Amino acid sequence: MSFFNKLFSREKKESLDQGLQKTKESFLSKIGRAIAGKSTVDTEVLDNLEEALVSADVGVDTTVQIIDRIEKRVSKDKYLGTGELNKILQEEIAGLLVDAPDSGFRDFETPQGKRPYVIMVVGVNGVGKTTTIGKLAYNFKKAGKSVLLGAADTFRAAAVDQLTIWSDRVGVPIVKQQMGSDPGAVAFDTVQSGAAKDVDVIIIDTAGRLHNKAHLMDELSKIKRVMKKVLPEAPHEVLLVLDGSTGQNALEQARHFTAATEVSALAITKLDGTAKGGVVLAIANQFKIPVKYIGIGEKMEDLQVFNKEEFVDSLFSING
Repeated sequence: MSFFNKLFSREKKESLDQGLQKTKESFLSKIGRAIAGKSTVDTEVLDNLEEALVSADVGVDTTVQIIDRIEKRVSKDKYLGTGELNKILQEEIAGLLVDAPDSGFRDFETPQGKRPYVIMVVGVNGVGKTTTIGKLAYNFKKAGKSVLLGAADTFRAAAVDQLTIWSDRVGVPIVKQQMGSDPGAVAFDTVQSGAAKDVDVIIIDTAGRLHNKAHLMDELSKIKRVMKKVLPEAPHEVLLVLDGSTGQNALEQARHFTAATEVSALAITKLDGTAKGGVVLAIANQFKIPVKYIGIGEKMEDLQVFNKEEFVDSLFSING
């Protein structure tokens, strides 16, 4: 069994390397330009490195922390050549992420004693929210869990249709009502049905309208309240889905959503098609909320549980 576990882990790592290829190439080339022609890590190298990190969507706050860590290393070790900078940068970014919150999960599992485990998924339209729900359902089912979907985005017929397609594709049941129905009623019915059937995981889709509309956030609060009537601890998880390809805009969406509703986990999608994967570092570092999942491709297996160490390794490995 351990052989197959290792094989699966290796496959996941290869997918991660491939999914982060564009970000890595951009990242390493910017670092290369920052240290070109230099033999020691001096002020100019650090300035160039700072610019490279910011332009890689690592974000100003996180970049400042990374540069500060490197400056301390340079000061402590007295002499550091630029040939060591890649390794130092990898170690300091890994060190930064070690301090970031962690979901504690390394696979698609749910906490003991929480059944059904209710996940409410939030995020603006176009970030890959429904696709992420479909991939979550697939991976939970693959892990041996029974799954029920709830189509509580009743404002767009396309949203219900898309989730229905995913439920058929993955082979899991769905609770839905007509377009324009009360989202809270759909969520209530879904949790009630899931509890009655003793399913392992319930995933609730919600409307993905703009994050700056206060009444929409009130609606999310209402959905949470009605679920609690069936299951007092529901939802166990509020998962915010962010589009990694939008870079700093994803960071802004995270700020708005976390200020308006109790987000407990993050999923960052579309990392395979962008060179802006550095935003994962910024989001993981700046929010007191764990990055739990990352989307690194089109296949259903390409939603992975976020592993900080593997992420940093894929970002810096020369032969990824």
